[in-house]
Amino acid sequence: MAKEKKKIEEVLSSLRKDRRTLSNVPDPEQIRMTADRRGIKGIEPDKAEADLEYLQNMQMLSLRYVADFDVWLVGMRASKKSEIKGRAVDISSTGILVELEHNDSSSFKAGLQYHIRFEIPSGTMPEGFESKVKIDGTLVRAFTRQSEDSEKLMVAFEFEKSLPSYFQKKRWGYSVYMASSLLLVAVAIIMLMRVESVIYFKYNSLLYLYSITAAAFLLSRYLYGALYRDVPVNPDYTPGVTIIIPCFNEEEWIHRTVLSCMNQDYPLDKLEVIVVDDRSTDKSVEQIEKVMALLHNEAERFSTKERLRMYVLPENGGKRVALVKGVEMAKHDLVVFVDSDSFLEPTAIKHLVQPFQDPLMGGVAGRTDVENKYTNSITKLQTVRYYIAFRIMKAAESWFDSVTCLSGPLSCYRKDLVLKHAQAWLDQKFLGQPATFGDDRSMTNFILKTHRTGYQDAAICSTIVPSRLDVFLKQQMRWKRSWLRESLRAGAFIWRKEPFMALYFYIGLIVPIAAPIVVLYNLVYVPLVYHIFPGTFLMGLLLMSMLMSLAHLLFRKSKLWIFGMVFCVFYEAVLLWQMPVAWVTFWKSTWGTRDTPQDIEAQNKKTQRKQKKQKNKIGLPF
Repeated sequence: MAKEKKKIEEVLSSLRKDRRTLSNVPDPEQIRMTADRRGIKGIEPDKAEADLEYLQNMQMLSLRYVADFDVWLVGMRASKKSEIKGRAVDISSTGILVELEHNDSSSFKAGLQYHIRFEIPSGTMPEGFESKVKIDGTLVRAFTRQSEDSEKLMVAFEFEKSLPSYFQKKRWGYSVYMASSLLLVAVAIIMLMRVESVIYFKYNSLLYLYSITAAAFLLSRYLYGALYRDVPVNPDYTPGVTIIIPCFNEEEWIHRTVLSCMNQDYPLDKLEVIVVDDRSTDKSVEQIEKVMALLHNEAERFSTKERLRMYVLPENGGKRVALVKGVEMAKHDLVVFVDSDSFLEPTAIKHLVQPFQDPLMGGVAGRTDVENKYTNSITKLQTVRYYIAFRIMKAAESWFDSVTCLSGPLSCYRKDLVLKHAQAWLDQKFLGQPATFGDDRSMTNFILKTHRTGYQDAAICSTIVPSRLDVFLKQQMRWKRSWLRESLRAGAFIWRKEPFMALYFYIGLIVPIAAPIVVLYNLVYVPLVYHIFPGTFLMGLLLMSMLMSLAHLLFRKSKLWIFGMVFCVFYEAVLLWQMPVAWVTFWKSTWGTRDTPQDIEAQNKKTQRKQKKQKNKIGLPF
């Protein structure tokens, strides 16, 4: 019997549970308004409700995260020797709740000021907050809480300034200056190296042409990514939206996905959620029913019975079948596809729909962040890669209204366009094999052929990425195969788009395909044949990896930026060599990471081959 692989414990930040299940949904009875949140000092509620940027900042400040780390407290007038050690229970951008061993609450009076010292561990708060903190705070209240064996004294502090303001003058500010300065240096060196390529062009025209083209392609992406701006929110534009969640064996995360889709700051009568289960063999349906019951019981005034539905397919048909069924059931003109292990920010839908004010806009992608970023090195690598892929690469494509992949975790389409191409999408085959993955790229191609596609950076969701190396490698192989297939499809019509975008697309197709050959030539052939150390080539790779890392540091101000460079090394050493395999196997339709019908069929064939070999061995004479 095969040994079962040990499950990896994912590291996720955990929000303190709100008293309201749907805390961000506009309250139809106006019992509690959006502006009725902590952090709203001296601002009139009407003004706050009208100021979208203020509301979003206020929301971030009000979020409380479950915490468990040491905290040291000392009164403003006390000596450092009287420092008291406690344990953080929860923390927000504006304050902290600390558990103390003391039983005497009389010495802790509201209004007293303290020096507070602690270090926020990675994964406790959003990316960028992991740091040491020395800040002043005011004691707001002290109370006792009964634990299993004793009473604990709880003291709540409000920081003198919010943590974002504190970090802006500390580590965040330094990060911005350092990242922007080094980015300029890296770009300057890359351009100087390409001048050298021009000088030596006559000695190896093909190689230096590739070098110049690849550098120009990459630098232009960063340039257009930097110039990109979201379509601003028009408060009067709130079209009807149906969120469709296809689910297959996702019992661990589907509960949270459904809640995040329902808990949107969007008009009640303009938003519905449909969960389509693809005959899951685990407890996914049970989890969906449980969250539906919770919402129906606790949030009846939010019309959850009318706005949240589930449909179970009569047989396992695959993700595309589930999505098309959801679109057919949708009552609104815009449909949003959300993966069953992805979680939307409360304002995601509000931002995602804004580009559709343009009647020629056919589809829009939101930004996908990594939710389990601090689990291990594999998820940290993906964190930087995901951010650059969306904030730089998709943003650059959006500059030309031609995003080539509206990603599965969060994307929005016009319903009529999806229905128009639904049958062709379901029946799609490549070299006789059914196309069972690459759903997002495939539908994007259908839309992009006749309409514009865009990207909204402020429409944010987070997703669970593979934390095991074998699963990650299988996912990357699947993505490379779908990229090759769909890029060949797009290549047949993309030339009709904006000329520079078309050129941009074709270069982006050639550069990755040729990369393994170029790397082999520079790192193997040149050193062996000409006995020349490939210093210039390695320097180029280092500078390219610095662009990724420094861009992440500039935008995210996170300590994870160094993993951008690690990812580039990992890519050159491992992921790059999946490309030649993808060249000769891109017609395959197996996922490798889940039991789709194609995977089961492939596994049965493999088992039959093994059994046949064993029978042949038994029949051999000794």
